[in-house]
Amino acid sequence: MQQEDDLRGLAKVMEFMRAVSILFCVINVYWFCYQYIVESGVNIGVVDKILMNFQRTTGLFSSILWTKLFAVVFLALSCLGTKGVKEEKITWTKIHVYLFFGFILFFLNWWLLYLPLPLVANTALYVFTLTLGYILLLVAGIWMSRLLKNSLMEDVFNLENESFMQETRLLENEYSVNLPTRFFYKKKWNKGWINIVNPFRASIVLGTPGSGKSYAIVNNFIKQQIAKGFSMYVYGAPVKVVY
Repeated sequence: MQQEDDLRGLAKVMEFMRAVSILFCVINVYWFCYQYIVESGVNIGVVDKILMNFQRTTGLFSSILWTKLFAVVFLALSCLGTKGVKEEKITWTKIHVYLFFGFILFFLNWWLLYLPLPLVANTALYVFTLTLGYILLLVAGIWMSRLLKNSLMEDVFNLENESFMQETRLLENEYSVNLPTRFFYKKKWNKGWINIVNPFRASIVLGTPGSGKSYAIVNNFIKQQIAKGFSMYVYGAPVKVVY
């Protein structure tokens, strides 16, 4: 229950950061497309005063890039806790393409405001490219976050470092017992062999009840030794079997 509450709280924080990011984009359009907004009659006096105070104290609107940078920073933070769709096929190539075009459309569209076109056309082009660039950066950020998260979670229990290369050769002689194996190494399953080339030395099989000692080891010993013409004595409590 506590974990669900934490996840819900994290989701709300991520949504808040994304809302702040979008707010910076809206402020950017409001300030740098102000002439069109005034002509359209949608400017708000209170907002004008607040933004002027911000400019006076922080110089936030001294460059068209500042509000965009803040928007991207909050967007990146909001992507950290976002959970992606499991079925999506994500590659770094797609992420790089989205980041590239998103960066160009979002940051390098300032010159559209100075085209020799009607004011409404300049504003529309600027808002369109800004919005499209933001969406591309958002998608790339979500994909990147999910890809990095999946990469970090692939080996939670450090199985990769605990795995090692095992014998894959089949080493046979007239006395040997060869047990087929399957082991995990370098992120894939491999086929191998346990080669007991000198079964005359004492052999013991230990394991908990039901772990597969008889099926995987003892039965193979019996079958292979009989096939090679040897007799054997197998002791398994509480019974004794002589072959």
